[in-house]
Amino acid sequence: MVPKRWAKRAVTRNLIKRQIYNIGETLIAPPSHYTFLVRLRQRIDSDQFPSASSRDLRRLVRMELQQLFQNWWAQELKSNVNEAVEANQSNQAP
Repeated sequence: MVPKRWAKRAVTRNLIKRQIYNIGETLIAPPSHYTFLVRLRQRIDSDQFPSASSRDLRRLVRMELQQLFQNWWAQELKSNVNEAVEANQSNQAP
């Protein structure tokens, strides 16, 4: 979700959405039953990014999305490992 209050220009909102779709398709391959909701939570400052689709803004958005998905992936892997360890321990209990 990219609300108008955080990104005033449609060009900027569309840039962010394209980055989300691109990262979602290329960076990770989640199981088909996963649905992600990515929500912009901070205003995009038009003073810092005068061009609505500047390279700097594109890089910033891409880096933040990569970090977000990498953090999610690390948590998912950790959760799967913990579940496997618990299942293994419960199978070995007398």
